[in-house]
Amino acid sequence: MTDVSFAGVPHPDEPARAEALRRHAELLKPVASLGELEALGAWVAACQGAVPPRRFQRPRIVVFAGDHGIAAKGVSAYRPEVTTQLVHALLKGSGPVAVAAAVAGAGLRVVDLSVHGETPVAEFKVRAGSGSIDVEDALTGDEVHAALRAGMAIADAEVDEGTDLLVAGSIGVGATTPAAVLVAALTGAEPVAVVGRGSGIDDHAWMRKATAVRDALRRARAVLPDPVALLRTAGGADLAALAGFLAQAAVRRTPVLLDGLVVGAAALVAEELAPGARAWWQAAHADAEPAHSMVLEHLDLKPIVDLGIRLGDGTGAATALPLVVTAARLLTDLPTHDEAAVTPPNA
Repeated sequence: MTDVSFAGVPHPDEPARAEALRRHAELLKPVASLGELEALGAWVAACQGAVPPRRFQRPRIVVFAGDHGIAAKGVSAYRPEVTTQLVHALLKGSGPVAVAAAVAGAGLRVVDLSVHGETPVAEFKVRAGSGSIDVEDALTGDEVHAALRAGMAIADAEVDEGTDLLVAGSIGVGATTPAAVLVAALTGAEPVAVVGRGSGIDDHAWMRKATAVRDALRRARAVLPDPVALLRTAGGADLAALAGFLAQAAVRRTPVLLDGLVVGAAALVAEELAPGARAWWQAAHADAEPAHSMVLEHLDLKPIVDLGIRLGDGTGAATALPLVVTAARLLTDLPTHDEAAVTPPNA
């Protein structure tokens, strides 16, 4: 087992952020009239270290796929074998995130980390499924390190190929159960507070899920000081790879849009692994799962949109992507009052 470590996370360029906000005050519009779009554009400028920011050339959505042993306990509305079917459907362009990616003009990549069935995107596959986290570890020590390294390698490959804006998503039956455990462990929440309806479960399944989260949380709290051990105990290969991906993207100075609960749970762990990484992330939307609001509060992130989405495949983030592009383009394409020969306010 080889240890996994991250290089120091650089800070976004704060002078560039300040300069972007100053530029907004001179653009052809009333001062501060674009609201949150101004702050969002300034974040892009800070990440790029450029004012005005460069136009995005290669936004990419990366969906991490994995199965979870806890799904056999009836915590999802879907049967475990559906994950494999969803991966194949997504590779054919079927699925909400595929539609949203096409609308946003973003590339879409699916990576199989721990799907039970066979898929053609298994280059980084760690294992088939994971342990049932209420009674056993999700992964072995070697497997959690392999998953973290896989996430890092995926981030590095995307950045090396010119990706300048990343979007993280996930698919996997039962994935919101380990995600809820990670959130509860890292925020101190009680099990009942983090358990949502996930894939649309009924009351009986909700009670089974709450029991599973309670039992897994007991095991997770025993290893809480060690984020890698936490992923090994209560996560899964997809969650571990997501954590590695998010941390390494920050190391590589690449902005990331976070999707819903599963990605958010991985982000909590990534911030533990690589402190300061959260400065390179934006919460794309507010997931309807109750644990997601705890993620946002803990990471001090404000969602770009709130559409009541509780689908974690990247659809919410892909839907918010055009707003990020717009925020950057406003700084790039909009002239100042002087450039447009328009008298500024109060002149």
